[in-house]
Amino acid sequence: MTRSHPLPTGDRILEPMIALARCSKQQRIVVAGSKSIELTSELNRRGFIHVASTANCGRAAGQYDVALVDWRRRTFQALETTLDWLVDFLTPGGLLVVWVDPQKQAVRQDLYAGLERRGFLIEDRAVHEFGSAVSARRREERPMPKAA
Repeated sequence: MTRSHPLPTGDRILEPMIALARCSKQQRIVVAGSKSIELTSELNRRGFIHVASTANCGRAAGQYDVALVDWRRRTFQALETTLDWLVDFLTPGGLLVVWVDPQKQAVRQDLYAGLERRGFLIEDRAVHEFGSAVSARRREERPMPKAA
């Protein structure tokens, strides 16, 4: 008889977040949330070499390609404050993946609207029994070419 061991909480959300981000092991990744140190260590263990937690990521300079945000057991209002701060860490075309607790559809819609207000385009979504995630890409701000 084979016993299955439940995955640790970080592992349960990390696989779907990596899949949504479609990130390579060479991309620069910043991890935010209450378990950011643990998730950063797990990403390093899996071979992602340019990973930092918001606890040690330095000054915001648009230096990260991907931001992974673990926002379980936290309020949407606190997430909005974090997103306002975190957006400056991403490159102009950077990708953001946010994981939240299982929510009602209305709460997820608030999250999507909050991302769009901050200049992100929703690319993909995943709903699991233990939470949901959304991936959104930062809109590149390019100056319009001048007409001749």
